[in-house]
Amino acid sequence: MTAPRAHPARATMAALAVPLLLALLAPLAIGCSADPAAEKGARPRKATVTPVASAAPASIEKIASMTGCAAEMRTDAEELREAVCVTSEGNWIVTTFPTEKLKRTWLDTASVYGGTYLVGPRWAIGAEPGLLKKLRTKVGGEVEELRGMS
Repeated sequence: MTAPRAHPARATMAALAVPLLLALLAPLAIGCSADPAAEKGARPRKATVTPVASAAPASIEKIASMTGCAAEMRTDAEELREAVCVTSEGNWIVTTFPTEKLKRTWLDTASVYGGTYLVGPRWAIGAEPGLLKKLRTKVGGEVEELRGMS
């Protein structure tokens, strides 16, 4: 008796998982991101963002070059590109987006899990907070602390 063969569409379905997740969660993230206090004319809540000099949009390759890492691609899709950087300073994940809207949707979705990210125009870097401070001196951006669900 022979074992059943895997369905050929499974690999394709796996490759579409991230973009599909983004597409499904985008309306929820957009609908839930409004500040009810702002609608009533109250002062907006203080953000948990550390302000810094603005950074230019950059590709994974450019960010890797600026930080001295050889980026290993994990995802290369229309909605986002993601790579892992491993150096003697530590490890981090670089994610780039074709639009700011997709970046914000991704960060809103990631906020469910919490964490700290270095964020620039159409890119985000995930790493330990101490390492993000070092990377910030090389690529600019803002450190954003995402709260997560409690």
